[in-house]
Amino acid sequence: MITVQQVTTRRQQKQFLDFPLKLYKDCKCYIPPLYSDEKKIFRKDYVYNETCEHVYFNAYKDGAMAGRISCIIQRAANAKYKQKRCRFTRFDVIEDFQVAQKLFETAEAWALGQGMTEVQGPMGFSDLEREGMLVGGYEYPATFEETYNYPYYGDFMERLGYRKEVDWTGSRLRLPKDYNGELEQMADYVMRRYKLHLATAGSTKEYLAKYADGFFELLDKSYDLIYGSVPFTPAMKKLMLDNFGLILSKDNLVIVLDENEKMICMGLAFPSIGEALRPSGGRLTPGALVRVLRAIKHPKVLDLGLVGVDPEWLNRGISVVISAAMVKMLKMPGVLYAETNMNLEENYAIQNQWKRFDEQKIKLHRCYVKSLA
Repeated sequence: MITVQQVTTRRQQKQFLDFPLKLYKDCKCYIPPLYSDEKKIFRKDYVYNETCEHVYFNAYKDGAMAGRISCIIQRAANAKYKQKRCRFTRFDVIEDFQVAQKLFETAEAWALGQGMTEVQGPMGFSDLEREGMLVGGYEYPATFEETYNYPYYGDFMERLGYRKEVDWTGSRLRLPKDYNGELEQMADYVMRRYKLHLATAGSTKEYLAKYADGFFELLDKSYDLIYGSVPFTPAMKKLMLDNFGLILSKDNLVIVLDENEKMICMGLAFPSIGEALRPSGGRLTPGALVRVLRAIKHPKVLDLGLVGVDPEWLNRGISVVISAAMVKMLKMPGVLYAETNMNLEENYAIQNQWKRFDEQKIKLHRCYVKSLA
């Protein structure tokens, strides 16, 4: 017997949070999010409560936890794109199509009850959350910023009537074996031609104090037309700084300023901490904290977080400055490669940027949509 219940009690909340940890317990490619961050979704003061409606469901088969799903009405996104969409996220299920079917029947009924006409996902509250369903590259470990799921998920989505809307690619980047320094030379030329310079600061804290406002302003500009994006609210900005404060370093943050100190380009990378968090299920236990700090101090892999260029500066070769900064990062002792995380398949500017490196495309994530009419 399969039943689906809305999450209302603390016990149900714990079951919702713990289910993927049990489902992927023996999967070395699954990387959990920070457990403390996930717990925040049930708080009354959660930062997205002011802009979203959201609900959570657990599925049980013969009394045992068998799946979960979350539904989100992102009002800012619906207003921006003139849509009536319900997003689904945090979907996990055992290999049983009937359980998945019951979960989506419940989610779709809730969406219809809220006046929505489509269901889209996996998409979170904003771009700060994990998004997309893995449909290729199951043999590669996820990064800390990516979703991971078993291969049967994609088959279930198609059987449920969902179709592809967009794909994201993920790549590993290394320096070409015959690299001769041309990216640094090109970057130097661009910087001199347009009278640009790099932002500097004595510490990461000082860096953020000086440039955080411009950083988010540039993100809003450069990501305005990116699929599913919504403007940053003050609460979202604080959440991002809090979440990444531990692993953020000025050595992996590149900001380009014009002669008037206006930010026109930026790139951000993080030491890969996913493997450090996997054994503890995303909990920051003393052992996990030691592993995370070791990964930060001596990174083997870099996760590329964000790249943004002011639209007014597109097509001037500014992105080569970010590429040159990546060369420096890839030359750091012990670093084997960088992972791009998820780049929209049709974002040709970013896709072409990675061609400057020895690129190996390894993953494909997908966002689905279904009409409820």
